[in-house]
Amino acid sequence: MSETFHTYADDALGDDDATEVARRIRDREVSAVEVAGAAVARARSATPINAIVCEMYDRALDLARSFDNRDRDAPSGPFAAVPFFIKDQIDVKGLPTKLGSRAHANRAPAKANEPLTQQFFDMGFVGLGKSTMPEYGFTPSTEFVDDEPTHNPWNLARTPGGSSGGSGALVAAGVVPIAHAADGGGSIRIPASCNGLVGMKATRGRFPRTHFSDDQLLAITGHGIVSRSVRDLANYLAEVERMTPPKKRLALIGRVQRPTVQRLRIGFLLDGPGEVEISPEVRREMESVIGLLEGLGHDLVEQPVPVGADVVEAFKLYWALLAYLSNKTAKRGMDPNYDHDALTPFVKDLSRYTSKRLRSVPGAIRLLKQQKDQASKVVFSNIDVLLTPTIAQLPTVLGELSMLLDAETLFAKLANWCPFTPYANFAGTPSLTIPMGHDDATNLPVGVLLNGAWGDEATLLELALQMEAERPFRRIQDGPQGP
Repeated sequence: MSETFHTYADDALGDDDATEVARRIRDREVSAVEVAGAAVARARSATPINAIVCEMYDRALDLARSFDNRDRDAPSGPFAAVPFFIKDQIDVKGLPTKLGSRAHANRAPAKANEPLTQQFFDMGFVGLGKSTMPEYGFTPSTEFVDDEPTHNPWNLARTPGGSSGGSGALVAAGVVPIAHAADGGGSIRIPASCNGLVGMKATRGRFPRTHFSDDQLLAITGHGIVSRSVRDLANYLAEVERMTPPKKRLALIGRVQRPTVQRLRIGFLLDGPGEVEISPEVRREMESVIGLLEGLGHDLVEQPVPVGADVVEAFKLYWALLAYLSNKTAKRGMDPNYDHDALTPFVKDLSRYTSKRLRSVPGAIRLLKQQKDQASKVVFSNIDVLLTPTIAQLPTVLGELSMLLDAETLFAKLANWCPFTPYANFAGTPSLTIPMGHDDATNLPVGVLLNGAWGDEATLLELALQMEAERPFRRIQDGPQGP
């Protein structure tokens, strides 16, 4: 078994989730400065996971001090003075946004916060800095060609997932209780699963637009958080909804606080699309969860794979298209210091892959857009929730998903490792992962994915609360329990 790392300590931050940390600060059981100081100390000790791009610790301590002094401009909101990291994908005033890429090594600091960044700060979060991501978020493992990878705290030899791998590793290691993440094909849910956390890709249209998005095409990317509890996610989504009510006729989620009392019809998959095979460890944990849900009174029924090879190929082309467009527009629209030559071989390959298939792009986008109606009329016509593994195998050994690989080789590996998460991105539907299993032999968490109908985050949250109450999530600080 490989080495485990965490920063949990007997300090003011403790091992609470963000909701409880906020309550303790609000009720003056601990001071905001004590909590921020503890988080900064933990962050400084977290070099073994290599999850921090840049820091703003002095600014965080000043904000915490202003909260304790009850200054007029002090953090406020339901998460007031809770320490937080922001993925290096959105702008934070005074910090450069490098998107995990050497091509932006000389990018100037942002002059203003993006709306989403400001929303986090308006909720009261105190930013400690930016977390790592692979180049442009195009792979689900947070690895780099010229730097140490980000490591999974549960097992330092394994990937923390991606592209929000830095945020996932920091929360799992106890540096902060919650962190920003973003998801264009699984980039919230994959690292949440790898790190034993909760994460959701919400229904398309729930969140404000960001500079780095594909809203003009298909809008597959959604933002959110990774946390150690379902209630953190529920409280965060309720606050998003209060601050920016959805504009696309989405049903309101409300503040979900209690487990479901309904008997749900839950479809499940034990096989992936095409030739994908679920590993024995993941299958074992999936079967255990199916038994748990049946014991809770739900109806479980096996389902066919909801997409064919044509849809998988369409998503592959669309994913490559985003690399192509980023490459073509970055210097003019994002960063005048952009250096194309510094891109990884993989992202260059993605761009070339698209350039050879430009005539197929409109058809691919049309096919992917049809999946929203397909989800409503077929997939969720007779079930409430679709249960799948989050990833088909355990978190891989670092290097297995390297961005030094050519596109075709890495494509094949990714299709086998994470075939389940992209569905919710192109269908636009909500998808929530929770850590319901564990492989003791490798000391690695196993997440399961709860997929819901368009706009129905509430059902997923209520079911997740029930599952968490029945089988509390394992804690890294309790140590390995296997051989």
